Amino acid sequence: MSSLKTPSKTIARLEARVSPEIKALWQKAADLEGRTLTDFVIASVQASACQAIARHQSLKLNLEDSETFVQAILNPSEPNARLRAAALRHQQVLRG
Repeated sequence: MSSLKTPSKTIARLEARVSPEIKALWQKAADLEGRTLTDFVIASVQASACQAIARHQSLKLNLEDSETFVQAILNPSEPNARLRAAALRHQQVLRG
């Protein structure tokens, strides 16, 4: 007897309750772009999500901080006793 597998769902459902005014606004925008309301909302949320993630994943420094960062990379300070001890402990852990 062969087992029949049902295909797994490849989409997820998302529901949102909005006022009629907001829905009408979104619908008008979708119509102007020649899209369905669903396609318009999905594309808009996707773009917004990508922008939010990009904002939170990028590091922006002012000029003074940028120069300090570059100098620290180009001229690193010597490790202090605590850092040397931590490196030694790390090596011991790796050796088992």
